[in-house]
Amino acid sequence: MARFAKGDAAAARDLAARHLPRILSHARRVLGDQAEAEDVAQEVMMRIWRIAPDWDAGRAKLSTWAHQVTANLCIDRLRKQTRRAAPTLDTDAVEQIEDHAASVPAQMMQRARLDALDAALATLPERQRQAVVLRHIEGLSNGEIAQILDITIEAVESLTARGKRALSAHLAKEKEALGYAQ
Repeated sequence: MARFAKGDAAAARDLAARHLPRILSHARRVLGDQAEAEDVAQEVMMRIWRIAPDWDAGRAKLSTWAHQVTANLCIDRLRKQTRRAAPTLDTDAVEQIEDHAASVPAQMMQRARLDALDAALATLPERQRQAVVLRHIEGLSNGEIAQILDITIEAVESLTARGKRALSAHLAKEKEALGYAQ
């Protein structure tokens, strides 16, 4: 951050390469819209640029701060949307790791599972969706999530537990179609 604050272009590229993919992924999963997610990611990077000269590394990790800003911007955008149906997730834009050895039917099944997960995530209340995405998709710890969402660790545990139960209930109806029935 110190190098970035002094105008070091290489430091700017390093920061963007390190943080932008996770910020974008987080926003895309929560908002379900690639264009909205890109706007949020751009705003987060602009805020990093603005705070760089005053950054105090002892207060928080930059990644935690960036996720917190991302979460807040996503919540703001979700609240501004009219209270219509859950957002349609642009699953084509979600980065996926391709398994070149997987058969076409296996790829189709994986795609159906991802689509079902995205649809189920879209049904969760915004705070549960944030907590589940940060914990189980982004892989952050409960402590990091608590700091990002500005809640207690117990609240994070409650949100993720309720979110997982809701996802399980939603996906249980599709268990057989998704190839999980025994």
